[in-house]
Amino acid sequence: MEAYLNKPTTLICWKCDVELANVSLPIRRTDACIRCHAELHVCKICEFYDPQVSDSCREPIADSVSNKERANFCGYFTPKPLAYEPDDTHAQSTALDQLNALFEEQDKTSRQSTSLKERSDSTNKKAKQQLNKLFGSD
Repeated sequence: MEAYLNKPTTLICWKCDVELANVSLPIRRTDACIRCHAELHVCKICEFYDPQVSDSCREPIADSVSNKERANFCGYFTPKPLAYEPDDTHAQSTALDQLNALFEEQDKTSRQSTSLKERSDSTNKKAKQQLNKLFGSD
């Protein structure tokens, strides 16, 4: 019960992080942010929104909503205070760098194995020539 009492009640725009002090509850489908004009009755500001679960919604019987950033008619919509989540561009760029490094490493390994195969083929060819000389067949 204490956690509920300490929960912030100020709504924040999910898109631009401005305080939504003038928005009355319940949020209507037509309500929009005063600064960026983003629609507010959207999945991204809902308590049940979770991009890591199926259909990005933790409410198991809610209807599927295809665009999580557009106003919808979901009856389970519950606005979440402090819903703004800035893009984590550092994490994205780090992951991309790691992915590129992985493919570069694979490409380097592939080139090395091709080079080894070529050397092996050359060695095999020389060995065959020497055997043919030794046994007198060309």
